[in-house]
Amino acid sequence: MFYKYREKEQKIDFENIEWPMISILVPCYNEEGTIEETIRNLAALPYPNKEIIAVNDGSSDNTITILRKLVDHYPQLKVVDFKENKGKANALHIACHASKAEYLVCVDSDALLDPYAAHYLIYHFLNKGERLGAVTGNPRIRNRDTLLSRLQLVEYASIIGAIKRTQRILGKIMTVSGVIVAFRKKALVDVGLWDRDMITEDISVSWKLQQRFWDIRYEPRALCWMLVPETITGIWKQRIRWAQGGQEVIMRNWRILLDWRHRRIWPIYFEQWISLFWSMAWGIVTIYYFVTATSVQQLLIWITFSSFALVFLSLIQLWISVKVDSAYDNITKYYFWAAWYPVIYWILNALIVMFALPKAIKSRWKGGYATWSSPDRGNRKMN
Repeated sequence: MFYKYREKEQKIDFENIEWPMISILVPCYNEEGTIEETIRNLAALPYPNKEIIAVNDGSSDNTITILRKLVDHYPQLKVVDFKENKGKANALHIACHASKAEYLVCVDSDALLDPYAAHYLIYHFLNKGERLGAVTGNPRIRNRDTLLSRLQLVEYASIIGAIKRTQRILGKIMTVSGVIVAFRKKALVDVGLWDRDMITEDISVSWKLQQRFWDIRYEPRALCWMLVPETITGIWKQRIRWAQGGQEVIMRNWRILLDWRHRRIWPIYFEQWISLFWSMAWGIVTIYYFVTATSVQQLLIWITFSSFALVFLSLIQLWISVKVDSAYDNITKYYFWAAWYPVIYWILNALIVMFALPKAIKSRWKGGYATWSSPDRGNRKMN
C-alpha cells in the first residue's frame, strides 16, 4: 500500500529551493579505519548550507588525531573531544548543543551518504508541517562479499524497508535508523533529547517523539551506505544491543497503555512483547522436543512440518521487500542467499532475545550512562 499510493516518485527541483542550514552530527568511538572517509563524503555533499560536528567519545585509538588533521582541510568541520567514553547518546547531546542549525542530520561514523540524501530528508520538513519531528532514511549495505553480509542485504530490505513502510501506513514509525536520520531540533528539545541511559538511543528517542505526538516519516530515497558485521560474534554483539535496547524501551514506556490518546501505538507495543514471548516459547518447545523425542526421525518430522509454513511465508515477504527496494538498490540477485535466512537468523535471533532480556532488566536497575564498544565493521569493499 505504501509503495503503490505513497511512494510515487516526486521530482524535486534541488536548484530552486532555499535550503535551510543543517548540522550533521557524527558521534565517534574507535573509528580510525572509517572516520576520514565519512568526513570527506559529508564535506563533499552538494547540500549548500551545512556544518559537520564530530564528537570523539573517549576513543582509545587514533580517531581524535585523524579528526584534528581533517579540521585543517574542512572549514565546516567542528570537533569535540571527550576524554572518557560516555556513550553515543551523550555524544549526540553535546553535538546538538554545539550545533547552529534547526535541522540535525545524524550519521554514523562508518556511513557514506548518497549525494542528495540530505536534500530528500530536509524536503519533508519544508512541506509536511510543523509537527514533523524526524525523517528516517534508507540504510544500504556496502560490504557484500560474505554469506552473512548477503543475508543482511536481504534482511535489511525487510526490517528497514517493509517494516517502516508498513508502520508508516499505520501512522507510527517506532524506530528511526540511527545510521541516517534527520530531526527538527525543537522536537528533540521538547522530548528532552536522547536518553543517555538507554543502549539504543534511536529506538528510545523514536518512542519519546511519538508520545509527544511528533510525526516521523520514512524517506526511501535518502540512501546511506554503511558497513555490517561479517562474523557471528560481531552480529551477536550488535543484535544483543538492539534486542536489549528494544526491551528497555517497552519496559520504560508501559504507561502508554493507560493513555487513550496513545491507542495507535498500542498494536506496535504489544507486537514487541509478543515477539519476546514467541522467542521464549520457541526455546522452551524446542528443548522439550529434544528431550521427549524417542527417535531422530520423530524429531526431524516435527521440525520439518512445524517450520515449512513459516519459512514459506518468510521467503514471500523477503521477495516482496527486495523487489520494492530494488528501485533504489537492485539486490534481487542476492535473493538466492535468502534460503539461509530462516536457518541462521531465526535461531540466532530467538537466542539473542532470550540472552538480552536479563541485560535489559539489569540496565533498568543499574542506570547511568549507556556506553558503547567498538563494532565489527566487516570488509570495507563496496560492490
